Amino acid sequence: MQKTEKQQTILTNDPSMTAWGWAVVDWNGNVIDSGCIKTAPDYKKKRIRKGDDTVRRVSEINHQLLRTIRRYNVVYVLSELPHGSQNANAAVMIGAVVGILQTICDVKKLGVEFFSEGDAKKHLLGKLSATKQETIDEIDALYKVPWTGVKYKDEAVADAMAIYHVAQYQSSALKLMKAGS
Repeated sequence: MQKTEKQQTILTNDPSMTAWGWAVVDWNGNVIDSGCIKTAPDYKKKRIRKGDDTVRRVSEINHQLLRTIRRYNVVYVLSELPHGSQNANAAVMIGAVVGILQTICDVKKLGVEFFSEGDAKKHLLGKLSATKQETIDEIDALYKVPWTGVKYKDEAVADAMAIYHVAQYQSSALKLMKAGS
């Protein structure tokens, strides 16, 4: 589906430094496009500092998200709010991905709402814990998503769509925006 100049969309996200899942959805719940932004640490191969490599990865994510926002006239953003970490590096990455999205939304003057993974799983599947395949299967039953057949990409997109799904029921702002469109 080609976007028109007046069509406004929602960007829903499963943020991660390694596999950032996203989907662009119109006001009727149709998935217009989806994908996964993959970045990997490369500081040893490039012989650069680890911190500089993290900045490179953040920049790659920023550029791809901004391109998507412009291309599809995104006016509202939804995202999973990452939680917990197994080590200090993972904690830094959680802060980075939240910072990426919040900063883009602040600069572009886009509304953004964050939802927990647990709330999304509970609303989608009726339980807090679920396999990635259960999530994909349920999203596939509810939405027409252009699956790639690549496991990590489809998992990330399904998680992004689970956030969209819970927002349909829990976001007052989204309900008001949809009513006015």
